[in-house]
Amino acid sequence: MSKTAASVLAFVGFILFAIPMSAQFNGFLPNGNVYAGVSYAQLTDVINKQSYRGFEGSVELLPLTRIPRLGLVLDGSGYYRRGTAPVTQYVFLGGPRFSFNYGKWSPFVHAMGGIRHINSVGFVYNPVAIDAGGGVDYKLRFKGFSWRLQGDYLYGHYASAYQNDYRASTGLVWRF
Repeated sequence: MSKTAASVLAFVGFILFAIPMSAQFNGFLPNGNVYAGVSYAQLTDVINKQSYRGFEGSVELLPLTRIPRLGLVLDGSGYYRRGTAPVTQYVFLGGPRFSFNYGKWSPFVHAMGGIRHINSVGFVYNPVAIDAGGGVDYKLRFKGFSWRLQGDYLYGHYASAYQNDYRASTGLVWRF
């Protein structure tokens, strides 16, 4: 059998077997949600605790069909402080999220780990970040959309200083 005939036979076989398998797979995207919102934080810049405003966004995928309340979250946020000593902080986190459903309300808790990127007057450092928090989603009248309120405790350690930070976020969630 030639290579061309073998590749055509393999392609036809994949197409024929893909049709019955599509009944077992609900689409190309797993269930989950995308969140985008605004955030306010009390963050520590090594020794100074300061207030920041910024944004937060996350993607949650629910890949486990046996445990539908457990999902994997990838979270990113950015915080800015202007003035004579401008500071920017970006936080990139990932980890599990456990959620419930009670009518229009969906409370959740999560624990994530990742990295912070802090630029303070030209000094750049990247400490490890640990996040524990939770919140609630309220289902809106529009199909697939919710409003989220979220609070987090963010722990870090850099330059022999412990960083105990807090953040609160709110924004729109699209569920798919």
